[in-house]
Amino acid sequence: MAERENRRGNRRDRDEAPEFADRLVAINRVSKTVKGGKRFGFAALVVVGDQKGRVGFGKGKAKEVPEAIRKATEQAKRQMIRVPLREGRTLHHDVEGRHGAGKVIMRTAPEGTGIIAGGPMRAVFEMLGVKDVVSKSTGSQNPYNMIRATLDGLNKESSPRQVAARRGKKVADILNKGDTKPAAAETAEA
Repeated sequence: MAERENRRGNRRDRDEAPEFADRLVAINRVSKTVKGGKRFGFAALVVVGDQKGRVGFGKGKAKEVPEAIRKATEQAKRQMIRVPLREGRTLHHDVEGRHGAGKVIMRTAPEGTGIIAGGPMRAVFEMLGVKDVVSKSTGSQNPYNMIRATLDGLNKESSPRQVAARRGKKVADILNKGDTKPAAAETAEA
C-alpha cells in the first residue's frame, strides 16, 4: 500500500515539474538575536504560474536558501488564481490594483508591445503568460506589496463572457454594444 502511494506521489511530482514555471523575485537574509549572538536565516519570495492564465505567489523562510525557496514555491502553488486573458496574450481591460502603499496600473496593449513592467510585476506577467501589457507602479517599491497589488488588480480582471453571464446577456450584446446604438438612433430619426 505504501509503495502504491509512493509511486503516485512520484508521478505527481513528475507531472507538476513541467506544468508550472517559477521565478525567484527576492531573497532576504534575516536574523534573530538570541542569547549567544545572532541566528541567520533566509526569506524567499517566489512567483509560480503555468503561463496559460494561472499565477500565484508565496513566501518561505528557512535556515538555508534552497529550503526557503521550496517552501515559497509550495505556498505559491496552493494560492494560485486564474486570470482571463484576451487572445491568450493581454488583459481584457485596463485595471488598477493596490495593497497597502503599493499601487499599480495595468493597461492592455497591441500585439508586439511586449511586457513593459518593472521588477516583481514583470515576473508576475511572465508566469501568467501575458505577452503584451503596459504597466506602471506608483507608491511602494517593496516587492511583496507590488506583487500583492498586481494580483489584486488581476483579480478584478473580467472577460466579456463573465460580464455577459453577470448581466444575463449574450457575449455579442456586450461586445457590439457600441455598434448597435448608432444604428438604432438612425432608424429612430427616419
